[in-house]
Amino acid sequence: MLIQATFGHGMLHKLELSRGAQDLLSVLIELQEPGGEVRMSQQELAARVGLGKNAASTAMASLVDRHLVLRPDNSYRTYILHPYIAGYETLEDLAAAVREAAKRIQNGTLGEPSAPRYETAPPKRQHRELRAVSNA
Repeated sequence: MLIQATFGHGMLHKLELSRGAQDLLSVLIELQEPGGEVRMSQQELAARVGLGKNAASTAMASLVDRHLVLRPDNSYRTYILHPYIAGYETLEDLAAAVREAAKRIQNGTLGEPSAPRYETAPPKRQHRELRAVSNA
């Protein structure tokens, strides 16, 4: 059983994740190896949570954009959870990973989990009344 870093979990509600992104993140957390590495294709992950190809792609992009999931270069079947939400075998491993992540965030080589910042906010969904169309 892994010791789960919880720094990022307390702020997940602020990240405006879709249901699909939440489901993918959940399965990534479930399947991770110590340190947060998950070796599985996006298609396999999507199948575990019942997402189609497009929905899974959008959900994964959301997790990557928010720095919750990291994509190693030249690896299509590997995902790494941000150190602030990854699991570790020992408390020492957890403490070392969090210290290293804080240094990397400070020097700009690792993004901090955050909601997207828009120059202008995206439009909110507008609910419109249905109107009958005549067969004229």
